[in-house]
Amino acid sequence: MKENEPESYATPLDAERMTVAGEGVGVCTAAGVIEPPDPNAVLHGHMTDEEWFRTVYQGDKVPQLTLRAVLMGGILGSLMSISNLYTSIKVGWAFGVAITACVLSFVIWNSFRVLLGRVGVKVTPMSILENNCMQSTASAAGYSTGATVGTAFGALLLITGVHMDWKILLAWTLITAALGVFLAVPMKRQMINHEQLAFPSGIAAAETLKSLYSEAKESIQQAHSLVAALAVGLVVGFLGKAEFGWVEKLHIKIPELLPFKIMNRGIDMSKMPLFGFEPSVLLIGAGMIVGLRVSISMLVGSCILYFFVAPEMISINEILAPEKLLRWSLWSGTALMVTSGLTSFALQWKTIVKAFTSVKKVGEKETIDQKLADIEVPMKWLVIGLVPLALAMVALQYVAFSIAPPLGLLAVVMSFFLALVACRATGETDVTPIGAMGKLTQLTYAVLAPSNITTNLMAGSVTANIASSSADLLTDLKSGYLLGANPRKQFIAQFVGLFFGTAAIVPAWYLMIPNVQAMEHYNAPSANMWKAVAEALSKGIEYVPIHAREGLLIGGVLGILLSVADAYAPKKLKPYMPSAMGLGLSWVMGFANSFSFFVGALIAFIWSKINKRTADLFVIPVASGAVAGESLICALLAMYNAAMAVKH
Repeated sequence: MKENEPESYATPLDAERMTVAGEGVGVCTAAGVIEPPDPNAVLHGHMTDEEWFRTVYQGDKVPQLTLRAVLMGGILGSLMSISNLYTSIKVGWAFGVAITACVLSFVIWNSFRVLLGRVGVKVTPMSILENNCMQSTASAAGYSTGATVGTAFGALLLITGVHMDWKILLAWTLITAALGVFLAVPMKRQMINHEQLAFPSGIAAAETLKSLYSEAKESIQQAHSLVAALAVGLVVGFLGKAEFGWVEKLHIKIPELLPFKIMNRGIDMSKMPLFGFEPSVLLIGAGMIVGLRVSISMLVGSCILYFFVAPEMISINEILAPEKLLRWSLWSGTALMVTSGLTSFALQWKTIVKAFTSVKKVGEKETIDQKLADIEVPMKWLVIGLVPLALAMVALQYVAFSIAPPLGLLAVVMSFFLALVACRATGETDVTPIGAMGKLTQLTYAVLAPSNITTNLMAGSVTANIASSSADLLTDLKSGYLLGANPRKQFIAQFVGLFFGTAAIVPAWYLMIPNVQAMEHYNAPSANMWKAVAEALSKGIEYVPIHAREGLLIGGVLGILLSVADAYAPKKLKPYMPSAMGLGLSWVMGFANSFSFFVGALIAFIWSKINKRTADLFVIPVASGAVAGESLICALLAMYNAAMAVKH
């Protein structure tokens, strides 16, 4: 999960980041049948490097890094980067794409083979390791490149009112993502080979591929349900956002909001921003994924804000008009999310200590067999990649934002240590705390460069992007480790994917968000949070409205208390604990979003009570497909509408 910012557990088939595994099975590929070793040994860290190479490694026997695999991954990843850009702007989420890409690639390629076979053209199936390489390319393109495009750069647009030059954004996105990939190189052998950390999403992706290639009936049904839900999402998104005359004429347009007509203390609640039900399968699907705990917390938080706090603040003229509610409440919501994220991060002190002590252990290990060294990513690649990329990043920060070279270099150096911690957190918990990474950097620069809002914001962007990219590569390499892939070839596939993703997401950003008014229209929760933190750290507490300061303090303390309570609560009580991230988001994103999330979570809950078996099989693929479909078509329509507006 990209903690951008909430806690969720999303995957099309078993469980993936919005981020667990099944039984090992024999896998049919174009090269024959691969018999995996004892699944308990490979999954639970009871295997040496030599045992892995002898019993699991298949990288020289099965096609892996092929042109068709990279192209398929690049195309799917590019589309999903646009989808993730939309969801990160609209609801503050970025969904893992690896498993969705695996499923779509499997279905698309097999359908393509059938069609060509009917005209006499024979095409071989993709091997399981080709699809593994494909998902590395797709994940890099769809997940690693856009970590802060819609958040930090969105916040910068809201603050300055003008877009950053596209050449700066393109270079920034590519260099930070590439730095993350190279920084993950020294961590791979320690965290995956030696400690064999879980990286649950990586395990889920590997098990998904095994299930698909074993042609298990249930896995094929799950794949088809994901594709069907994706089609439904495309249709619903089109009918909701398309501005075409024939849609209106046929009366098939879906309203963006069904307002609730309620009077409260003499206030027409329908005038409150986003007070109603938004008929969006994206939001409902996201609620199905995150579950009742987060969704109920969001709904309760929204009810407290809209029915109790807002009327009181309006009555005392703290909020001058109902439509300005979310500009006031974002301070409390942001404080709650930031302090809860940092507290949760600090409570993982064992993980943090282990991350730094493990660096020494790598150097103490004896050199492994030359055959293993030949397939791992050479350490010299680290030097060849890192030195020019680090210098380029320092220069780019200076040219684009006048960040002094020593401060720019510090951002890169900090990124290595924070990426180390982020990768270990991902390996142990499947949560990539990029929000916490960015905020730690922002707090550091509030001291080193006080009152400089741009330096504060963009230094945090450097750290968040690099940490996200590093954790994503290690998650994908975990899949390859379980499947017996060649890590060097998978690294290349991941690196190539960065170019696909950058080429897609940068123009998509400018087409989707042509000006500051378009960004304001989305009331983007994560971008508003980045903006609020940067403004508060640079302008001082006097910048915040007086009663919002009280809310900021209450939210900050509540975030700490909830995180501590969650960390030490008995395991059986954790599902019933309020979600700090859910409560915080409810004061940033609006009632309609929270309500739709709750509807989705309720549907999934009722489904599980009626038929647990089918719910376990289909809730996540259906929800993931709906999210991917609607977000993709809405992003494309936003680009089209913006282009038409400019044209006219």
